[in-house]
Amino acid sequence: MITHTGTGDLSTSLAMSRHDQGHVTRIGSRPSEEFARPTFAAGAVIWRFSSDAAASTPNSPESTDVEIAIIHRPRYDDWSLPKGKVDPGENLPGTAMREIWEETGFSVRLGWVLGYVHYPVGSRTKVVYYWTAQHLSGEFEPNEESDELRWVSPEEAKELLSYEADLKVVDAAMGVLKLGCDRRVLYVRHAKAHAREGWAGDDDLRPLSKKGRRQAELLVSELSGYRPETISSAVPVRCEHTAAPIAQDLGLEVTFDANLGDAGWAADADAAVDAFHAATTAPVSMVVAQGTVIPGVLARVAGEHDVEIEDMRVKKSSTWVLHFAGDKLLGLDYLASPLSVK
Repeated sequence: MITHTGTGDLSTSLAMSRHDQGHVTRIGSRPSEEFARPTFAAGAVIWRFSSDAAASTPNSPESTDVEIAIIHRPRYDDWSLPKGKVDPGENLPGTAMREIWEETGFSVRLGWVLGYVHYPVGSRTKVVYYWTAQHLSGEFEPNEESDELRWVSPEEAKELLSYEADLKVVDAAMGVLKLGCDRRVLYVRHAKAHAREGWAGDDDLRPLSKKGRRQAELLVSELSGYRPETISSAVPVRCEHTAAPIAQDLGLEVTFDANLGDAGWAADADAAVDAFHAATTAPVSMVVAQGTVIPGVLARVAGEHDVEIEDMRVKKSSTWVLHFAGDKLLGLDYLASPLSVK
């Protein structure tokens, strides 16, 4: 808990301890139930390697190796991190990506979930979730939301930023960036399917329900900001149809492997773990699987790195984001649902 003078009491739930390996951050499926009259927003600490440091330490940025983008908002005459309110029907990562584009014109790649800050605004509670986001391309042009953008060191950012909350977010971002993540895995459970009890045919052919189709569509906005480069799937149709919308949106082919599913896990757990590793060699990989194999593989992978995952939840359409440096598991984020936070 911190106190922020100027806009009332402010609380944070940020990954401040993430300097250590193995932290798990979660965004639940019903965050609106966690706060009194919430107004949700999302944003990011956008970063890039400074020109002198990029070549020498490409995967282990120190505070002097990176620059952070901060914006000036003429409406408030303040310096801020890019962020904005959730639009109706949006999920939080989708909001973060839209706001980044609208306020900066940048193409970015989402990374770590940093957590949230929340504070009272009138009779409501403003809740802002943050990610790290690596700058990929794009040039800033002044717009209605922001009339100036500066690339500054983290230390300079903390001198310029107008709000204490943003200083804490920058600290959290630098804590995780120092871990040196160079590979991520999006491990997705298939969306909601028709009930097994009402399906007389081959269970592998059981399709998504209406809600499941909606979840699969919204996985596009939830996960495309991570920029997956490969997509693999277990063979059941419900997995295939969960992967299809984002694969189509990104122009990627889906690779199928029976060992990625529950049947593969039941037949040979070692082969299932090997299939997971084989499918996740790209800088960002996405794997769609099922509700038994995912916790089994996660427990094996986390156990190999002495990472403890308490409360191993695997809701339908949920995503575990695994962060690696080489083969070393650094930590995980859990996104319980791609549906709108409203």
